[in-house]
Amino acid sequence: MPRIIGALAALIAFGVLTAFAPAAARAAPSEARALVERAVAAHGGALWLDPGTLELSGSATFYDPATGKVRAEADDYRMWRTFEPGRTAAHEASGKVRIIARSGGRLLFEVGYDGNTTWTERGIMPRAEADAYWASNFGFGILRSALDEGFALALAPPREIGGRKTNLVRIVDPKGAQTLFGFDAESGFVTYMAFTTPRGFHERLYGDFVRLDSGWVQARRVTLLYDGIIANSVLWTSTRVGEPIDPALFQPPAP
Repeated sequence: MPRIIGALAALIAFGVLTAFAPAAARAAPSEARALVERAVAAHGGALWLDPGTLELSGSATFYDPATGKVRAEADDYRMWRTFEPGRTAAHEASGKVRIIARSGGRLLFEVGYDGNTTWTERGIMPRAEADAYWASNFGFGILRSALDEGFALALAPPREIGGRKTNLVRIVDPKGAQTLFGFDAESGFVTYMAFTTPRGFHERLYGDFVRLDSGWVQARRVTLLYDGIIANSVLWTSTRVGEPIDPALFQPPAP
C-alpha cells in the first residue's frame, strides 16, 4: 500500500509540475522536433549544419518604407559568412560577416563584423548601435542549433504562405529569445521566419530553391519585411559553400 500511495503521489506531483511548466516545453515537442529535423535534412544535412563558410552574390532592391517605392537597386550584392558552431543566442551577431551593395560600380553601402567590431563604409559602429542592428537582422542561423540542449521547441498553428500549407515552429533559445520558423509542408524547406526586433516585427519569405551538387539547398529569393512593409528583396544567383575566405575581408577599416 505505501508503494501505491507513493506512486500516486509521484504521478500527482508530475501532473502539477507539468501544468506549471512553460508552454514551449509542453506543446508537442516531438512533432516540432521532427519538423526541424526534416528541414535540416532537406537543406543539406550535415553540410548545412556546419558549412564553415558561405558566399552569396546576386542583386537586391531596397524600398522606401513610407511610400513603398524603390529607393535603390544593387546590381552587385554580395555576402560572405563564417559560422560559429554551437551558437546559443538567436538575435546577436555571431561568426563573421561582410555585405557589400553596389549599383553600376558605385558603392551603396557595406557592413562588416569581425567577431567583435561592426563597421560600415562610414567607419566603426558604436557597440550599442551595432547590437541593435544585428538584433534586427540575425535570426535564421539559430535553426542550426535548435536541436541542441537548452533550446525549446513548440508547434504554432499552421497557415498558408504563398498559397502553400506551412507548418510553424517556435524556437526559444537558452536566453529566452523567440524565433518563428515556417516549413513548407510538402518539401520541408524553410519558407518563412519571423521575430521581434528593435526595428519592428521582422519577417522573411524564402523561395525559388536550388540544390547544389554538394546537396546544399539555397533559397534564391529572399524578401525582408518590418511591421508588414517590404524593406528589401534579394535574388541570389551564385552560391559557394565551404570555400576558403580571406580573413582580411572581415577586418574593419583603420581609424
